[in-house]
Amino acid sequence: MANSASGIAVSDECKLRFLELKAKRNHRYLVFKIDESVQQVVVEKVGGQAETHDDFANSMPPSECRYAVFDYDWTTDENVQKSRIFFVAWSPETARVRSKMLYASSKDRFRRELDGVQVELQATDPSEMSLDTFIGRIH
Repeated sequence: MANSASGIAVSDECKLRFLELKAKRNHRYLVFKIDESVQQVVVEKVGGQAETHDDFANSMPPSECRYAVFDYDWTTDENVQKSRIFFVAWSPETARVRSKMLYASSKDRFRRELDGVQVELQATDPSEMSLDTFIGRIH
């Protein structure tokens, strides 16, 4: 179904990969892009379980917008394993204005498709999605 604000649809693969990340935990992160030729959000990159936050941050293009989901795991002071799924709207200052507008107008509709996201971040430069930022958002 297309988004009424931007006309952008969400591919079934996006939903399937997200369910794999959420339920089966076989991906560390997913990077999504809007493929303007088909007017659809598609999966651009799937980060394996062994990949790190640095791998995730480095997968964001420096001058193009993206959506991403990151499965952040940590251990509490009480030695309990915890996890949070982060949604990141990546919109660097150097991206084209038209691209920023398209991603902004499609974000809410796409985000609603990803049932189970616990924390949402808007990032315009790498420091806004640093590991410290993630840690700060879970406490």
